[in-house]
Amino acid sequence: MKLGFFTMPIHPMHRPLTETLREDREFCLIAEKLGFCEGYFGEHVTDGAETITSSLIFIAWLLEATTTIKLGSGTINLPNQHPARVAGEVAMLDHMAQGRYIMGISPGGLLSDAEVFGNLDKNRTEMFVEAIDHILGIWSGEAPYKRVGQHWTISTERTYLPALGQGVMHKPYQSPHPPIVVTAVAPFSKGVAEAAARGWEPISANFLLPCWVKTHWPKYVEGCANGGRPADPANWRVAKSIFVADDLATARRYATEPGSPYYAYYNSLATKLVGNGRANLFKRDQSAPDSSVTVDSVLADLVIWGTPDKVADELAAFEEEIGEFGTLLYAGHDWADKKLAIRSLELMAEQVMPAVNAGRQSAAAE
Repeated sequence: MKLGFFTMPIHPMHRPLTETLREDREFCLIAEKLGFCEGYFGEHVTDGAETITSSLIFIAWLLEATTTIKLGSGTINLPNQHPARVAGEVAMLDHMAQGRYIMGISPGGLLSDAEVFGNLDKNRTEMFVEAIDHILGIWSGEAPYKRVGQHWTISTERTYLPALGQGVMHKPYQSPHPPIVVTAVAPFSKGVAEAAARGWEPISANFLLPCWVKTHWPKYVEGCANGGRPADPANWRVAKSIFVADDLATARRYATEPGSPYYAYYNSLATKLVGNGRANLFKRDQSAPDSSVTVDSVLADLVIWGTPDKVADELAAFEEEIGEFGTLLYAGHDWADKKLAIRSLELMAEQVMPAVNAGRQSAAAE
């Protein structure tokens, strides 16, 4: 199993933006030194707690400071941007990254973003599909472009000057384009099957109960079959909120008590999702009232915390429940205590993952 990270992130709104952006950058630099293979950054424009407004800009900031880690948009919220701009910016970034960029895409889940960009009452899933079709069509096609859709019409026919390059868009560095991943945020996600049929790979979100994460694999198998390719568990990425400490008391306090960054994260996230009618994500029993969803219950269900041996055992049990997967994405959280946050990353890379993989090898040998 490989180790990567996924960070939205969510920071306390009283913290200066300059400070939190540099913290998120340092998080990536430390992760690379520890051998993390890839990292993803979320983006939202209208959220005072989620402070990265452009994953592409943030990745560009990191490229010259990193050398091995692959960096991904987690995700580009396609209905909120013009497809031609995304096609141009991703192509440029892919050349800057020289093979280290992974293109994460989604319809976007923050309603205030949808409102500010004028698509709150539109079919954002339909816009998402049209947008990526335009982007892939631009990359696979040749100028002059003429693409007509329901939401966007893209053309350079009237102004095309081939001798000067006017009206021509660049293709990505990776051929035919960067790897595409989608984040699955719903049980029995139809989007996973549709993405897999198109050759894309899934990331299962860190705020889903294990019983819902488990439902993504059959959908991935279904989609791969429809796309005429084998379903490989190595291509399945699963995000998880994890905190590792040298002693159990510290781990419990930092991961579960009110005022901790994990408590603040799930208080923010669960409140938004329940308010948006997504309380089902946090309930094993769908007939239970929404009031049964509390921050404490969500933390108990979704956060793995403890000493390295406890975390390794619980990750092994988690994989046993949901099935084999290829990359574990450590969910990024605010550094309320920088020393403890960095120590968790160190313990995760240096003790937990070796123990998890040793356990896998022993099980395979039996």
